[in-house]
Amino acid sequence: MRGWRSGSTSRVTGSTTRTTYRQGARRIAPIGAAAAVFGASFAVLSHTAGIDGIAAVVMSATTFAGSAQFAAASVLETGGGVAAAVAAAVLLNARYAPISVTVGDQFRGSILRRLLEAQLIVDESWALSRRSDGSYDRRLLIGGGLVLYGCWVGGTALGALVGDRLGNPERYGLDAAFPALFLALLVPQVHSRRALAAALVGGAITLVLIPFVPAGVPIIAATAACLIGWVRT
Repeated sequence: MRGWRSGSTSRVTGSTTRTTYRQGARRIAPIGAAAAVFGASFAVLSHTAGIDGIAAVVMSATTFAGSAQFAAASVLETGGGVAAAVAAAVLLNARYAPISVTVGDQFRGSILRRLLEAQLIVDESWALSRRSDGSYDRRLLIGGGLVLYGCWVGGTALGALVGDRLGNPERYGLDAAFPALFLALLVPQVHSRRALAAALVGGAITLVLIPFVPAGVPIIAATAACLIGWVRT
């Protein structure tokens, strides 16, 4: 493929370097392995939530958002309705609106091409593509995003194929994947007192509501804690 060998010019600490799709793929590879494992876990756990293997793979291929997919499956697994599952997923994916704005000027071509490439914008590929001057490198983003996409969808397909043979995921501790994933996403964000306060308040809201409201509602209600971030000190 020609794109893998051609480069684009980017500024890095005042010098000019050429970046390629392959560089993005190589840099993201270690994370890709973890994405495949989580993809397989998602498929296995989705089975317990009533989502069949084909639906899980289609969801991974079209949504490509691990945290949102885990949230939706978690809500369904605990007895929540489809509306609550969708709401939880949408709230978690809302962050991609401002993220997409930051890299939007890097995408060229037809609307279809831009839509397809935008599918590869995830937290990891976006962070990978950031230059030292605050701009973003499209080739690094797409190269890294393609690897993550293949690993995530491939991992989901593998989990869907072998999931029935594995039996109940609780036997292997895979039921802990839900809280473990969200904890892994949370820890890097807690870098200030306000962030810590928001995390604690969100957890408290969830614990208080769980005994009294339908499944899924506590997750949605807990997002109100992020309003703490708007309070001026």
